[in-house]
Order: sequence, then structure tokens, then C-alpha cells
Amino acid sequence: MALKSLLVLGLLIGCIALPCAQAQLGGLGGLGGLGGLLGPLFSLLRIQGILYCTPNGNAGANATATPVFPNALVQLQCGGNVVSSATTDNSGVFSMLLDPINFLLSTLLSGCKLAVNTPLASCNATLPSLGGLVSDLQFIGSTVAGLLNIGNMGPTGFRFSAN
Repeated sequence: MALKSLLVLGLLIGCIALPCAQAQLGGLGGLGGLGGLLGPLFSLLRIQGILYCTPNGNAGANATATPVFPNALVQLQCGGNVVSSATTDNSGVFSMLLDPINFLLSTLLSGCKLAVNTPLASCNATLPSLGGLVSDLQFIGSTVAGLLNIGNMGPTGFRFSAN
């Protein structure tokens, strides 16, 4: 009988303690104590854009008639080091996902740039075969997808660099 009473008492205490534990975890299940810390921050950072086959990598006056730059390697460089890269698809689109634990938004915006070292002549023989394109980054906004808060960034505008 004493064992049965202890079991019922244990279940009662557990049922009372469960809502308190969920509140302390921030209601984010498996994230534990990090849920409350990471809730207002970005869960992912995404850098994306379209690269065009032009002398400056940007769309012309009539963007729909501007050819894109497929199969170009786009690198994210921070402090002179390549920290991420993506290859443009057949539509000239590139996209990189970053973990905000390793990259701060402010650092990306002030100390990093996008670089394209694939020769422009590879998409149009009349363009330079030496040099590349570079662009600073800008914050575009955020997207919420379920529990994820995605910080979206893109190029401010590519420019030709003779390096």
C-alpha cells in the first residue's frame, strides 16, 4: 500500500512539474535552455541572389532580356578567407545557408563580401577573361518558417574587379 501511495504521489508531482519545465525551456521542445536564448535570434542566415552575364554582373535596364551567368562559383569571403561558396544554377541563382552561431549578421554586413572569380568570358566571349566580380552584402529581411527565423541577405550590386 505504501508503494502504491508513493507511485501516485510521484505521478502527481510529475504532472505538476511538467508545465513548469516546458515554460522554462521556452516551449521549444528539444532545444532545451537554448530555446529562450535563440528565440529572438535568427535560426539560419541565407545569402541569395541572381548573377547576370554582364560586365558588372547586374541586370540591365530590361532585366527579363539580360542573360544570366550559369555555373559560376560565388564565394563568401570574410577577412580574405573563403567561408562559404555556391555555384549558380542554369537561371543564374545562387544560395548559401549559414549557421548564425558561427556568423554574426553585423560581421557579415561589415566584414564580408561576395566574390565571383569565374571569368566573365565563360558566359560571353566578348567580356573580359581576367578579373572577377565583387559585391558587399545587405540585409533584406527575415522569413519565419515554422520555428525557424531565416535572416535573408543579398548582394548590394556586383562590380567588376580587375584583380
